[in-house]
Amino acid sequence: MCRKSSTPSKTPSLRLIETFPGSCPFHTPASGGGSDSAHRRLETITARGAHACVPSLESIVSDTWSLSTLNVNGIRATVKHGFWDWFAAVSPDVLCLQEIRMRLEQVKGNSRTHLAPEGWTSARADAEKRGYSGTAVWTHLPVSGQGIGCGHEAADHEGRVSWVDLFDGAERVRVYSIYFPSGTSGDERQAIKDDFNAFIRNHLRPHLEAGERVAVCGDVNIAHTEQDIHNPRGNRKNSGFLPHERQWMTDLLGDGWVDLFRHLNPNAQTYSWWSNRGQARAKDRGWRIDYILCSPALAEQAVSCSITGRTPKISDHCAVNAVFKR
Repeated sequence: MCRKSSTPSKTPSLRLIETFPGSCPFHTPASGGGSDSAHRRLETITARGAHACVPSLESIVSDTWSLSTLNVNGIRATVKHGFWDWFAAVSPDVLCLQEIRMRLEQVKGNSRTHLAPEGWTSARADAEKRGYSGTAVWTHLPVSGQGIGCGHEAADHEGRVSWVDLFDGAERVRVYSIYFPSGTSGDERQAIKDDFNAFIRNHLRPHLEAGERVAVCGDVNIAHTEQDIHNPRGNRKNSGFLPHERQWMTDLLGDGWVDLFRHLNPNAQTYSWWSNRGQARAKDRGWRIDYILCSPALAEQAVSCSITGRTPKISDHCAVNAVFKR
């Protein structure tokens, strides 16, 4: 079990950022970026595979761009359950993934089945432990920087944070993919969760103070209000809906972050995760724990934000999708 810490790691685990310059006309070389404490190396994979993807002319001239976030609950499993069909249907310009649960060295040969499409940039953070955690951001848009980690020892060893900077100069947008810890397995993990939540709130605050355009995407593992959970009364003592967790979420939004789905859909009772027990998904007994949190500067440019819903079932979570003006 990893120890909790609010001190930047001196010797973090090896995590990888993969970049696929390929033939994509949107790609621009990225400067390294990332936490100074993170040990990084670049992997260039040029194998051609089934998922080569070149932007259409329509996407090149579009005055909007789209962002999706999805906890895949294991990339290998979700691929078997129709991930690429979903990807083609949604066609996001930027995709944030959580709980990949597959280290880069586990990819066999030149297969791209479990990697970003050819020609896309991918900032990827792998956990030390095989089959556990991991995050990534995939995009075909121009990238001016990318990185992994945040300086929180336990989280960085578990590959919980990755990010890219889209565009450049005044148009820059920072997009984070974050897999927030769960506390459901016991007190030790709950303590790590609480420590990380306090740490990441402080880590992200300078973006707000600088007035930057930022999206924090991922599985936060907290349902904020009673509107965000099917059975609030029965879950008041369960991790993910504990009073202090909900207060942390209130405080985070109080800092200035905008819960984009709730901001644009104030009356919706829509969930993003369902237990595998008791036909929870079929009966829509879920939790909304996956978010796109935007800085005010980016929220002003939001056109829409939606949650995919119970179908298609490619994970125990579903995607949150947003569209922004350029």
